[in-house]
Amino acid sequence: MFINVFYYLVIMIIKKKADLEINESEYLKHSKEHALRNSLAEGCAQSVAVNMSSGFLTPFMLAVGGNSFHVGLLSSLNGMADPVGEITGSRLMEKHSRRKLLMNAKIWVAVLQIPMILFAYLFWKGQFTSALPWLIVILWGLAIPFIFGIGYVAFLSWLGDLIPVEKKGEFFASRGKMTGIVGLITFLVTGFLLDLFKTKGYILLGFSILFGVAIFFRLLSARYTSKVFNPQFRAKKKSYFSFISFLKRYDNYGKFSVYQAIFNFAIMISAPFFAVYMLDDLNFDYTTYTFISLSSTIFYLIFSPLAGKFSDRYGNIRLIYIGAFLFPVVPLLWIFLEHPIALALIPGFISGLANAAFAIGTTDFSYDSTSKEKRGICFSYSALLTGFGILGGSFIGGFLVEYMPINFIKPLFFVFVLSSILMTFASLYFLPQLKENRLFEKIKGLNLSVTHPVKAIHSMIAWNRQLSHWQPSLLGRSGKK
Repeated sequence: MFINVFYYLVIMIIKKKADLEINESEYLKHSKEHALRNSLAEGCAQSVAVNMSSGFLTPFMLAVGGNSFHVGLLSSLNGMADPVGEITGSRLMEKHSRRKLLMNAKIWVAVLQIPMILFAYLFWKGQFTSALPWLIVILWGLAIPFIFGIGYVAFLSWLGDLIPVEKKGEFFASRGKMTGIVGLITFLVTGFLLDLFKTKGYILLGFSILFGVAIFFRLLSARYTSKVFNPQFRAKKKSYFSFISFLKRYDNYGKFSVYQAIFNFAIMISAPFFAVYMLDDLNFDYTTYTFISLSSTIFYLIFSPLAGKFSDRYGNIRLIYIGAFLFPVVPLLWIFLEHPIALALIPGFISGLANAAFAIGTTDFSYDSTSKEKRGICFSYSALLTGFGILGGSFIGGFLVEYMPINFIKPLFFVFVLSSILMTFASLYFLPQLKENRLFEKIKGLNLSVTHPVKAIHSMIAWNRQLSHWQPSLLGRSGKK
């Protein structure tokens, strides 16, 4: 009898525990879904702040006496300070919650934007004018990206625990679309307002108001962050490994990280100087500058949902191929096109499609290639390598444009061509070495082998014939593999 009673009690305890686990599972699932909705609100507020500050940083730099070298140096230092901050953040996650790190980073970035209002006032008064571009380089090239990097790696790790594996591409596409629309509207309105202030002779006042509003939205983003559910997590010291170890392993993700570094090196030789070309060489006003800058964002928003569905169904490397071989076309088009509408429609279209494919493909590939415990440090080291690329590319591009005696072609056009060539060779060498980390559906007739160009072209023709068949069904699928 005692045995029967004991058996009955054990069964009841097991049943009670199972019911509790089911309830906890349902609670956890609901909490994660609610957290993802809050993350969308946080992202929209952040998008407003970024597009009001970082989006017009180059025009502000030029307005207070900066030149192409300052712009290139700012981009290069930014690319290095951010990953150093990410490495710091990955270590801080051993002792602090990801929510705390992200909130503190957002608040401090908001505080550090206050001096920008002071810089506008000092230039208006004619005080310390020669030093202002260098102060902006220090603030936006070192301090702000370092602090931002600490929070960003916590955000990436945090988000990875909230998104279902089979929905990553779809979620990133949806989040990118929503924050992109908000950012697009913000950027457009800001450009019109700045143009209005410029025509009235109060451009510095316009920039001051701009940065003031950006500070408010950064703080609002921090408030939304506090409402996002934070699953229990602490980075373990045993998950840490050195940067040298990361390089020596040179596994699938290591190759991808090196490719990212070299590809970004090639991109940044030209990317920071499209704004300089529009404002200084083509003499576009801020409205035209805004219109052209926004065109790629509009096309990105159009293509990102399709890219997300494509990623979930067919994989990430195919997406990366698309972006990698479209990007080199963009700087070449800037050499031959000068009309604002042509620049918005042709380079804007290609850049938007390339961005959608490359951003979602590389993000989803990174999550697939790293474990939960080592994701933070892996992302940080990958970002550090990318930072080296950005540092070198931006610095070399700025030096070539501003100081290199190039007489046979306009210096800006030279860096555009150089950038395009280097992007192409980087992709041709590295992409065939990368492998998917999950199984995906095959696209009938598609062969992306760069070692057989004739076969690849033939397969692209076959694939295009199927486009009308898979595209409608793809848009209607949930992304489940």
